[in-house]
Amino acid sequence: MATERILIVDDEDTLCEVLKLNLENEGYDVDIAFSAEQALGYNLKEYSLILLDIMMGEISGIKMAKMLKADVATADIPIIFCTARDTEDDMIMGLNIGADDYIIKPYTIRNVIARVKSVLRRTANHKNNNTPIEKPNRLLVDGLCLDLEFKRCTVDGEEVKLARKEFELLAYLIQHRGKICSREQILSRVWSNEVVVLDRTIDVNITRLRSKIGAYGSYIVTRSGFGYGFRD
Repeated sequence: MATERILIVDDEDTLCEVLKLNLENEGYDVDIAFSAEQALGYNLKEYSLILLDIMMGEISGIKMAKMLKADVATADIPIIFCTARDTEDDMIMGLNIGADDYIIKPYTIRNVIARVKSVLRRTANHKNNNTPIEKPNRLLVDGLCLDLEFKRCTVDGEEVKLARKEFELLAYLIQHRGKICSREQILSRVWSNEVVVLDRTIDVNITRLRSKIGAYGSYIVTRSGFGYGFRD
């Protein structure tokens, strides 16, 4: 089995070197970029995971993450934000962009390694598991269409940009349309229960989805105390 490659993108030299040393001790192949600009010059498709700081130079971690998620070639690379930005809004924004985890500085190396292993394990399971979100290749409800192969959403023929988690959440609800899915079920499918996810995260994504898919937003139903569903 090939060694999993990790890219650390952070402008703190000492922190990068310590992370690299410890991750290599765990058996990973690790590279460092001291800015988003430097990182974007690498062949990012080769990496299994990116550890990304937010507050850097001209291109912030947020901007770089958006660029990665907008490119089909790099959209599925897991991202863990490692940042000193510690407000709830910052965390929700990072997760909504499509990050797989969010670690607040200062952190322990032990914590980072545990999160890295968790995300890589979850990614591997997702690739090996023939779950309903991968088949069939299209989900169609009236004029709302999700192309699961190309991760593309269209509303009445017009493409709508969805963040990774928004796309996966909508796909999950459509595949289970006609029933109410509990928060626990949604978290275990769209977010791993091994990652700390705020209660508001699902609500924020539902609100964004309803806004983005226009008239079809009314198809997403809420049952207070039970969860969410997609009407049949």
